Amino acid sequence: MLEFIAILFVFSTIILIHEFGHFIMAKKCGVRVERFSLGFGPELLGVKKGDTRYSISLILFGGYVKMAGDDPAGGLTGKSWEYLSQPVSKRLSIVAAGPVLNYILAFLVFFLVFVIGSPTPTSRIGDLLEDYPARAHNLMQGDKIIAVDGKEVKYWNGLTEIIHNSLEGSLLLTIQREDRFFKVRIFPKIEEIKNIWGQPVKTAFIGIRPSDEIAMLRYNPFVAFYKAGERLFLLSALTLRGLGAVVTGQLSFRESVAGPIKIAAIIGKTAKLGVVYLFSLMGVISMALAIFNILPIPVLDGGHVVFLILEKIRKKPLRLKTQESIQNIAMTVLIILALFVSYNDIMGLMGK
Repeated sequence: MLEFIAILFVFSTIILIHEFGHFIMAKKCGVRVERFSLGFGPELLGVKKGDTRYSISLILFGGYVKMAGDDPAGGLTGKSWEYLSQPVSKRLSIVAAGPVLNYILAFLVFFLVFVIGSPTPTSRIGDLLEDYPARAHNLMQGDKIIAVDGKEVKYWNGLTEIIHNSLEGSLLLTIQREDRFFKVRIFPKIEEIKNIWGQPVKTAFIGIRPSDEIAMLRYNPFVAFYKAGERLFLLSALTLRGLGAVVTGQLSFRESVAGPIKIAAIIGKTAKLGVVYLFSLMGVISMALAIFNILPIPVLDGGHVVFLILEKIRKKPLRLKTQESIQNIAMTVLIILALFVSYNDIMGLMGK
């Protein structure tokens, strides 16, 4: 039950924020919004307020905003409150508002996590691997590495980052063992491994694993604001690079792309770890949705942006038949990809 609630909460929040972006910008631009629906299919609950009907529909994993005059084949009257009667600049802002609000949501979630505190493994050693320098130098389970080459370390991520990048020379580790402090000089073992892009890279190891000791990593609001922006930037860059790698064949599409089924499974597992972990994941998914939606693919927000830019350049929109043909092709391709990804998700969850 907890897993289902978590999945519903994450998906509904992200979609609701996305559609609210379109909704609030349409209102600001003077466009009449006829329906704001969380979900697709038959309406379960609904209320009309002003010109807008607010609905909760049967299939909750989705949503839409229906604006007046958004269908060129639907008999436009030329009224100022129709979407297609608006100048290109206003329509662009309405289309872009959904991804922008998802991006803002991701930032706010990361900011909240950094203020509340993120559970982070400390630099205490949990286990030592055979045939690696740490064991050979008699380090022990429970030892805490408090400094590397005189630089203080508290958390596992910071510790391993220093170690992995130390490809030349030795490392001087300051160790705390119960109430005793001592130093050990270690020459890391250099190995060639594959990074997330499948490229071989040299990495330094000393053969240690983290313990179960967890610390809450908190920041004051000013530092948290910077950290949230930094995380959002780094994750965005990583996501865009990953998309580029998939397109160029550097990364396998099958292994790199997760669909709603796999994402839901990940959300369910993450919910068991705690609220902070769930919020962190929600921020990542919201950021990824923003980037995916702004890709220049017809039927996505990014595709509409491309059409609008072409309209601005040409001083007139593309022919209706041309737009419909492009969107039909894109929709067919997306449906095929969605089916492939869903099948791949199911097979992956089944261990096949």
